[in-house]
Amino acid sequence: MRRPFIAGNWKMHTDRVSAIALAEGVADQSASLAHVDLAICPPYVYLDAVARAIAGSKVAVGAQNMYHEAAGAYTGEVSAAMLLDVGCKYVILGHSERRHILGETDAAVNRKVHAAHQAGLAPIVCVGEVLAEREAGKTLQVIRAQFEGSLAGLSDDQMAKTVIAYEPVWAIGTGKVATPEQAQEVHADLRKIIAGQYNAQVAESVRIQYGGSVKPENAAELLGQPDIDGALVGGASLKADSFLGIVAGVKA
Repeated sequence: MRRPFIAGNWKMHTDRVSAIALAEGVADQSASLAHVDLAICPPYVYLDAVARAIAGSKVAVGAQNMYHEAAGAYTGEVSAAMLLDVGCKYVILGHSERRHILGETDAAVNRKVHAAHQAGLAPIVCVGEVLAEREAGKTLQVIRAQFEGSLAGLSDDQMAKTVIAYEPVWAIGTGKVATPEQAQEVHADLRKIIAGQYNAQVAESVRIQYGGSVKPENAAELLGQPDIDGALVGGASLKADSFLGIVAGVKA
């Protein structure tokens, strides 16, 4: 039985005071949510403060990105060891904004995924198609290519410990959302891809989140689909009540 997992991606939002307040607001209301795993992913500069503020709670901390090298002359980059040092458990890799705005390739994501596993961080690896690809009927083709490129070379154990987030790019920050049936179809396809690359046991153990304008109003229907194991939440994670409203959509 896969344990539901809801993560909040704060992107480039908050300041120190509001980040701590938001984190504490989530942590304060999370004690009764024993049936779901929770994580929040603040900007780099607030990771340490947020981790300290919610230490001892059931809410984990994740980063929004990392570099694949362990150390060195890489100005402006952050390593997996640094993230672990400030209390991170998870790291988001290959988010569509990094792929489509900053030009990050599958190969670059793959190096980061291996570095995260080697260091002991759990990667949340994002895949998803743009609107033109969906309209052209290429969703499965795109998802398969991103999966095979971004997750190449993982062992069965590493794959089982990897979280995948399906985020249709056309539904991120647009107010549009894939229907539960559309999302379920892609999640089921991803599980079939995993089973083909690994085996049925690994495929059944991998948690696949949905990300794309998830809100309290649509969370229950999305999270009720058999292959949707949680959500990677963007804008709605910036208020504790809305984030926890999405969590409330997970059946206990």
